[in-house]
Amino acid sequence: MTSSTSRRTVLAAGAAFLAWGVSSCTGAPAPSPSSGSPGSTGPSEPTATFNFGTAAQPLGLDPALSSDVESQRITRQILEGLVGVDQTTGKPTPLLATEWNESNEGRTYTFKLRTGVTFQDGTPFNADAVVANFNRWFGFTAELRRQAPGSSFKGVFKAHSDEAALSIFKSCTAVDPATVQIDLTQRFTAFLQALTLPAFAIASPAALAAGKADVLDQARAGRPISAFGSAPVGTGPFSFKAWNDQSVTLAANPRYWGDRGQIGTLNFLAYDHPTTRLQALLDGRVDGYDAVTVGNFDQLVKRGKQIVQRDPFSVMYVGINQDIPVLQNLKVRQAIELAIDKETLIRRFFIDNTAKATQFVPPKISGFNNDAPELGHDPAKAKEYLKEGGYAGEELKFYYPLNVTRPYLPTPEKVYAEVSRQLTAAGFNIRPVPVDWADGYLQKVQSPGDHALHLLGWNGSYSDADNFVGPLFGEKNGEFGYQDPQVFSKINRARGLPEGEERDALYRSINAQIADTVPAVPIAFPISALALSDRVLSYPASPVLSEVFTKVQLKP
Repeated sequence: MTSSTSRRTVLAAGAAFLAWGVSSCTGAPAPSPSSGSPGSTGPSEPTATFNFGTAAQPLGLDPALSSDVESQRITRQILEGLVGVDQTTGKPTPLLATEWNESNEGRTYTFKLRTGVTFQDGTPFNADAVVANFNRWFGFTAELRRQAPGSSFKGVFKAHSDEAALSIFKSCTAVDPATVQIDLTQRFTAFLQALTLPAFAIASPAALAAGKADVLDQARAGRPISAFGSAPVGTGPFSFKAWNDQSVTLAANPRYWGDRGQIGTLNFLAYDHPTTRLQALLDGRVDGYDAVTVGNFDQLVKRGKQIVQRDPFSVMYVGINQDIPVLQNLKVRQAIELAIDKETLIRRFFIDNTAKATQFVPPKISGFNNDAPELGHDPAKAKEYLKEGGYAGEELKFYYPLNVTRPYLPTPEKVYAEVSRQLTAAGFNIRPVPVDWADGYLQKVQSPGDHALHLLGWNGSYSDADNFVGPLFGEKNGEFGYQDPQVFSKINRARGLPEGEERDALYRSINAQIADTVPAVPIAFPISALALSDRVLSYPASPVLSEVFTKVQLKP
């Protein structure tokens, strides 16, 4: 590995992002979009072809149902939401809505919509289209949610229409063709930030109907999807063109309302091993790739390739499933934490300056707790705790993914091998369960099942503590089998408090309580990085991965 000093020569991305805080943008018109006015174009017709290397195939291209990084990377190009993210300040910024205001004590939001916008299928974008999308998400059935655990609506709004009394979402109404009113049942402080999630991008209602978007009768990458989920239609700068076993191809949208950039054809090429991504860049087959690992960082530096680092906005963890009886004992879960040497894992498998995690909220987010309890690494004490907890050598199935690299998990097989070694040394009986990412790894570990332990992480999508603790620990789920009504209640209360010390203090308390009860073991806040060819002048790196390729600047 190169020294930390030499790595300072690489470009650091997103430094301003982590100074964001959780600024509010309600109550006044938002600023004009930076990407240009409606109908504007770049200096010329987009004609360049750009090839980007990804770490895996997308799991589906309906953002309302697929929340994995590679799916969202692609759907961000095709579909847009009401609200975007300012790359510098992190504040909500106009996208399909040009301005908004808040009323009714934070329970009503009124959005003015961009006019003259059409979907890629030629149908109009208007208030009715927004209403159709919100009603679709709210109406997702229990069976659809079971088939598509990547759905984000419930994690944000707490419930769907079949449990309407529990939902924060109340209604979405078209006031006129260019105005939409969204009513909530209670204040949700991070509502605007949440709308920046790809899950809330607006799809063409005509395409949703034609593609039977809620009928998942096709399969890709081990996941059921709909016809719409294999060929989505939105208002974004790129239109879907093709998806095969190796790549997804997009084309510049001739109807796009904003800046169309330089790229006419955009290919996302999947390479499931770090060395194949590196070689593709060196051979000129890709113009850039994501998920640079420690193993190829130095080779890129030696060859003078551009490396762009994102500031940490994800957490990698070892998940613990309390639906497995022996893991319901706190002492046994604490023994898992005591057995894991986080510093060795970080030193060996993560890019320099990756920070050790003691909780699930990154350090620069309001609500991070500097005093969150941490047991530390103590194998001898782990053995004592196992004995006190009555562990009798029960086999623990430990799931880990194959053939993938995530922003929070650069080399899963190697990380698993080391964590398993540490746990075995402390007295655990570990049974490895490798699952290819493309064979439905996410669905297996996020659904009820026999997974006792698993490797995974969470990549933040907006700058609020709720985005981290809410989806993971806001209610019982199949991933952790975690039940703490007090934590559930605190998270629900914190979401509705106005920004300020009371809200921050409550999130600090939530972080401490989660750390105390060990529903999972947070390992690291990883730094992720991209590698780019000399052809690229600039790339819009974002800690929340809100990277739209119209902003890629190429040499003439």
